[in-house]
This record gives sequence, C-alpha cells and structure tokens, in this order.
Amino acid sequence: MARRKIETFSLSFLDVISCGFGAVVLFYTIISAQSGLALIQENEDLKAESNRLEQEVLEGYKHLAELRNALASTDEEKVRAEGLARQVIEKLTLTQEELAKYEYDTLARRESLERLKADLKSLEEDTRRLKAAAEKPQTGSQVRSFAGDGDRQYLTGLKVGGKHVLILLDASASMLDETLVNIIRMRNMSPDRKLRSEKWQQAIGTIDWLTAQLSPDSNFQVYAFNTEAWPLVEDSKGRWLEARDGKVMAGALKALRQTAPAGGTSLVNAFAVIGRLSPAPDNVILVTDGLPTQGEKPPAIKKQVDSEDREDFMQQAVRSLGRRPPPINVVLLPMEGDPAAPTYFWRLARETGGAMLSPPGDWP
Repeated sequence: MARRKIETFSLSFLDVISCGFGAVVLFYTIISAQSGLALIQENEDLKAESNRLEQEVLEGYKHLAELRNALASTDEEKVRAEGLARQVIEKLTLTQEELAKYEYDTLARRESLERLKADLKSLEEDTRRLKAAAEKPQTGSQVRSFAGDGDRQYLTGLKVGGKHVLILLDASASMLDETLVNIIRMRNMSPDRKLRSEKWQQAIGTIDWLTAQLSPDSNFQVYAFNTEAWPLVEDSKGRWLEARDGKVMAGALKALRQTAPAGGTSLVNAFAVIGRLSPAPDNVILVTDGLPTQGEKPPAIKKQVDSEDREDFMQQAVRSLGRRPPPINVVLLPMEGDPAAPTYFWRLARETGGAMLSPPGDWP
C-alpha cells in the first residue's frame, strides 16, 4: 500500500494566516483612519486658535497705533502745558516787578506830595503878598490882552519876561486827555476830534495867554514837539520873531489850532532847539504834561516804557542842557500814571531859576 505524502502547509493553514494578516491590516487601517481624523480635528482647532491669535494681534496693532497717537497727543499737550507754565511764571515775575515799582512810585509820590505841599504854602504866601500889590491887571506893556473867566486872577509866579523867549509846547498823544484810557481811545480818532479835546484846548489857551504876556520889544519863538521839534511859524526855524508883529503872533496861534497831538515825547529833541537859536534864549517856557517816553532816538528794541525808563529819559534831557541853562519855567498839565513828573519838573525849574505851575483844568 502506497503511503500518502503529508504537506506541512496546507490550504487551511494559509487561509488562517491570510485572515489574520487581513485582520491586522484592517486593524491598522482603522487605527490610521481614527488618527487621521484626530489630526484633522487637531489641525482645525490649531487653525482656529491661530486665526484667533492673528485677530488679537491685528487688534493689538490697532490699539498700539491708538496708544501711539494718544502718546503723541499727550506729548503735545505736555509741551503746551510747559509753555503755558513758562508764560504764567513770566507774567507772575512781571507782575511782581510792576508791584515793586508801584510801591516805589507810591513812596516817591508821597515824598513829592510832601515837598509840593511845602512849595504850595510858600506860593500861597507869595500870592497873598502879590494880591495886595496887584489890584489891577497890568496890560500896558503887553502886546495884546487876554481876558479870563469872571474875576479870575492870573498870578502864577511864572517868569514870562526876557529879550528872547522860547516857548516849547508838548504836542504828543498824551496831551489829548488826563487819563490813559481816554488817551488810547482818542489817539485813534479823527484829527478834528483830537483838536477839540479839552486838554489840548487848555494847552492852546495856555500858549495864547503866554504870548499875550510878552513885552512888545522882545523876541519870541514857539516850537511844538513830540518825538521831534518844529516851529509853529513856517520857515522860521532857527530864528527869532518879533513880539510886536501881530500877524506873526496870529499866524503862530493859527498853526497851533491846526496841529493835532500825536506820537511820543522826546524832551531831548525839544531842548536841542535852545542851542539852535542865536542869540540863545534868556527864558524858556515849557508846556507839557509828564516825563518823556523816549530819548533822542526811538529805542532799538520795542518794549513797553515804564516809569523807570521815563525817569532815565528825563535825566538824559536835563543833562543835555549843559552847565548853564537858561531859566526854564514849566506849566505842567495834569495826567494820571506819572507821579514822578511834578518832582522832576519842579526840580528842573528850581535849579535853572524858573518856576513851575500845575494849573487846574479850567485854566487859563
């Protein structure tokens, strides 16, 4: 009997192996699919998170730009605040300086008032003495008469005599009024309105009265001045006029009534006229209302002129007169804000042998 050959690997064994291998492949396939889905889900989550972070970054950039703009605006406000702080400090410093000057001016004014009171008592005594000897107005030696209001007596103490009399009239803007507010208001008005101002009309009346007191055999000259000086009679610069010549006198007064006050005041340039006349005047009558506002020339740097500057300009003008000036008689019209003026002009008149008169508003 023939023996059958037995094979190790039969068909059934191969089937089992194939099935097991297929199961392993299927298992790994299922696992890979699940892993892929998990990865896809994770990628989507990460992408969403990335988009969210990107949006936050964009919003962060937007807020950063806003913060930068706010910072720039804050820096500008800081610069403006620092500038305002400096301005406030400067104004505070100026206010303190002005307060100190006002306190000094107040003390100077008190001292000048005390001196003026003493001078007033002396003048009252002289007036009483002169009234006793002057019952009638002396007009026989005058060029023309000047009628006052009612029974007013023109006993002034001014020395209007002399062979050569120079009259200097302040024609600056301050001659428009007594108060600073009205001066600023009126200097912007028309020339006709300026000519009608009460203070300027008083100045014209003062010149009219002074020229009426001149002796017929004397010579005279009338100069108006602000920052410069000029003769009222045309083409008479540097020469004397005869007081007996009524037409010349009337021409000077006519020119004066057509002159409107304007500009600042340079007393140096007014006193310079004294040296340009030959022979030199033996009497000078100055009609003004306060200390000068500039020297020979305007200051190089424009700034507000204070009381200290005006006193310096006054001292400069007095020095320009030299050692032997002629007698200077002063008619000081009133003006506010210049308390040192009476002291300086009284001293000028006293040291040169003249007199000072500060008349009321209705004089002459």
